[in-house]
Amino acid sequence: MPTKFGLSVALATPFDGNSDIAPEAMIAQGQRCLAAGCASVTLFGTTGEGSSIGSRERERVLADFLDAGIVAEDIIVGVLVDSVEDAAIQAGHALSLGARNILLAPPSYFKNVGDEGVFQWFSAVFAMLGDQARDIIVYNIPSITMVPLTVSLIGRLRTAFPNIVTGVKDSSGDWPFTESLLKAHGDLIILIGDERHLARGVRLGGQGAISGMANFVPRDVKLMAEDGKDDPRIEAFVDELLKFPVVPAVKAMVAHQTSDEIWLAVRPPLVSISGEGQAQLARAFDDLFRSKAA
Repeated sequence: MPTKFGLSVALATPFDGNSDIAPEAMIAQGQRCLAAGCASVTLFGTTGEGSSIGSRERERVLADFLDAGIVAEDIIVGVLVDSVEDAAIQAGHALSLGARNILLAPPSYFKNVGDEGVFQWFSAVFAMLGDQARDIIVYNIPSITMVPLTVSLIGRLRTAFPNIVTGVKDSSGDWPFTESLLKAHGDLIILIGDERHLARGVRLGGQGAISGMANFVPRDVKLMAEDGKDDPRIEAFVDELLKFPVVPAVKAMVAHQTSDEIWLAVRPPLVSISGEGQAQLARAFDDLFRSKAA
């Protein structure tokens, strides 16, 4: 079995009034989450609006994180692009700095492509990475990509690239699929993306999570991700979050917790949730947790 992955915070990305990344706020949020027990930070994932952040911006943010003393071994980098070249360039840069893992989503512009096309895309990315290719966590999030990673495709990838494809983040929200993935590929690092399934998945052999909820309740999510401890409060609050677009909702909760409105901004095509929605989420959170969790 792999070493326990634990909890990585799917770090939100703050933007200033010009829609530029605010590195100081982002680094401070990463440091808070690490201090609260997260084993790593994941930059530029779905919660981090990674598909809206360009390669040069990524390079600057990574440099800022390293300059701030957050070591590369505590950083995971999301790559959410369609072009093989762009995927290899973004992943290669992060790997060259010593990043712990790459969270690599399948290409998503073309739909209904089938397992063969997706396999060929991943193969081409790994070929372009060459000797750099390592520690790839493939990212199954079909609600966003509309390109599911099937259990059989994951089996084919791990067989073809045994020292490269080391894990799967399953954000399908489909418990029967998650269960089948754990049964078929439990010796990979299987990460549960839906916190409502997290504790149960860990008890069946899951290795942890890359979690958006860890932005504001890291200690509680850690108990789920590392010990498989159920937490009905978190499961209930995920239901509340899902009443809104998830990324703006997560950022609204970070703003609620930090009292810093910089977190409310998102990049187009996303839009911030209304003040009424922000207040609704804050009330639901405070009712469930009764205090601002660190």
